[in-house]
Amino acid sequence: MTETLLAAIVLLGASVQWLTGMGFALVAVPALVLLLGPADGVVLANCAAGAISVVGLAGGWRRVRPAAMVPLCAAAACTVPLGAWMTRQLPRPVLLLAMGALVTAAVLLVMRGARVPALRGGKGAVTAGALGGFMNAAAGVGGPPVSLYALNAGWTVREFVPNAQFYGVAVNAFSIAANGMPRLTGPDWALVCAAMAGGALIGNAIAGRIPEHRARHLVLLLALVGGGTAMTKGLWGVWLSR
Repeated sequence: MTETLLAAIVLLGASVQWLTGMGFALVAVPALVLLLGPADGVVLANCAAGAISVVGLAGGWRRVRPAAMVPLCAAAACTVPLGAWMTRQLPRPVLLLAMGALVTAAVLLVMRGARVPALRGGKGAVTAGALGGFMNAAAGVGGPPVSLYALNAGWTVREFVPNAQFYGVAVNAFSIAANGMPRLTGPDWALVCAAMAGGALIGNAIAGRIPEHRARHLVLLLALVGGGTAMTKGLWGVWLSR
């Protein structure tokens, strides 16, 4: 049963990532954390999201903006260890609550398209990178601060996607180095890889049939449901431990 759920979660996350250019972590992290625990769930999301970013970046690396990406990635490298430390220190119910809250808050900010003066210019790149690095290592969700930075910088989708993929490669590599690899068996890894490949095929197959704005709304709705579920389970665990 666990293997079936694992494959389904990764398949769904990979499908929406290839469909919309975003969303693997937002959709998959809450479910992976509930299934595998906070530590393994987050790092598996880091591994999968990083691998998808590597493949996606292969065709768009020439459009990467080094002037923005260098401070973003450097700031992320500084805060990833703090996020990784937090996952090792907090009790499981508190981690579930914190991760669910981070996912939910990030989704709501992206849905609102928040304009944040602090996320503009060079200082904005550092702020977004630092927040993204911490959130990626702690909760597996490092993309929303970068999305908000791109929104405030006025980037188009064409400009955003390759830069987000570059950032995804870097920040997930940092997070894996800080947190280690997930404790999965060989068959589990084979299942994850097969689900990622299947998700790529599904996402690419339906990408032209679903309007982009509807697909993104679906991703954010799924992420809200997952974040709310993780928060509820965390609150229940905190209450039981009293």
